[in-house]
Amino acid sequence: MLLQQITNGLTIGMIYALIALGYTMVYGILKIVNFAHGDIYMIGSFMGLFFLKEMQFPLYAAFIFSAIVTAILGIMIERFAYRPLRNVDRIVPLISALGVSTLLISVAQLIWGSSMHPFPTTFGSKVYSAGDVTISEIQILILILSCVLMIALQLFVKKTKIGTAMRATSMNLTNAALLGINTNRMISLAFAIGSALAAVAGIMVGIYYNAVYPTMGYMAGINAFTAAVLGGIGHIPGAMLGGVLLGLVEALSGAYISSQYKSVISFAILIIMLLIRPSGLLGKKDINKV
Repeated sequence: MLLQQITNGLTIGMIYALIALGYTMVYGILKIVNFAHGDIYMIGSFMGLFFLKEMQFPLYAAFIFSAIVTAILGIMIERFAYRPLRNVDRIVPLISALGVSTLLISVAQLIWGSSMHPFPTTFGSKVYSAGDVTISEIQILILILSCVLMIALQLFVKKTKIGTAMRATSMNLTNAALLGINTNRMISLAFAIGSALAAVAGIMVGIYYNAVYPTMGYMAGINAFTAAVLGGIGHIPGAMLGGVLLGLVEALSGAYISSQYKSVISFAILIIMLLIRPSGLLGKKDINKV
């Protein structure tokens, strides 16, 4: 029972981690929270549905094309909803994010309706057993693909010239621009990467639960944001750790306490963490010199 719940918790935790990376990358550079990110994840899942059902693409192609389309959507949102508001009070981009969120949900409802849509793929139905633990194909895919993508992102940010430029931009926009870095391009790239990862997560969730719907991004976005804050928002390994921990907490509390209170317990842990360590588990306090 315990091992089974740990397996389930790791599965959903990896999804939270992938979505949380979008929050943490944008916050790391702009110091704003993109509250439309959960709905970008929802659009990504519907893109997967479109490419699989309407275009009859194989699953791997649906992942690739959905990630590309959603990355372009992320760039457009940054260009038109955030860039013009970069030098205004921080509450204004927040209001803009809520407006973008409402717009994406409305567009999804207009195109696909308000009902749930099953995912048109037979992948993931096969189940493997080892003792008391059962794991499905889609769970294996979630665990492996999520790990690969997160490791690849970390290596990209740490080992490449573009990643170095992104880290310089996150430290100080003005100084990075003075050094010749195209900061607008780095910010757009952060939105694109985060949106693409959210699309991959959306497709895997669609297969895992065999359902996608226009409001699916709300709770997923809230939980992923919680994971990002828990691990240390703005810190990529922190988002990964926060997602995994949150998934484990939800699975274990749902199994041993009550499934009705798993979200309450998760948010209670978040509040306690913010009181004890506001910067998160792996985050660092900002030091401002006078």
